[in-house]
Amino acid sequence: MNYGRLTFALGLAALTVACGKKAEPPVAVETNKAEPATAMSGNMANMAMEPSAATAIKVKGHGTVTAIDKSAGTITLDHGAIPEAKWPAMTMAFKAAPAITDAVKVGDKVDFDLMLTGNAGEVTAIQKQP
Repeated sequence: MNYGRLTFALGLAALTVACGKKAEPPVAVETNKAEPATAMSGNMANMAMEPSAATAIKVKGHGTVTAIDKSAGTITLDHGAIPEAKWPAMTMAFKAAPAITDAVKVGDKVDFDLMLTGNAGEVTAIQKQP
């Protein structure tokens, strides 16, 4: 008997059981063909679904301007957590219109509005903090 194949088949069966799924039948050694797999079933109504990339949401944030690239049309912000987007605090570059990049300078502490589409965002409004 081939111990490598037996070990692999037992390991695969153990992993499949641990995941709560039915194991597929092992590959027949003589023909090297698998038997057809059974169809998965279950209630998927309670599964959390990620918003599609086309879904845009508007969120607010607070942070500090760390860079402005007017030629690229971006502003880099070291911002606090943004719970609506499930983002931790981080430094990130965002698209921004010239009116936005002209309104602030590096080092300014700001409040800002973001329009998020997927993992990309655009600063749509910005105000210096007093």
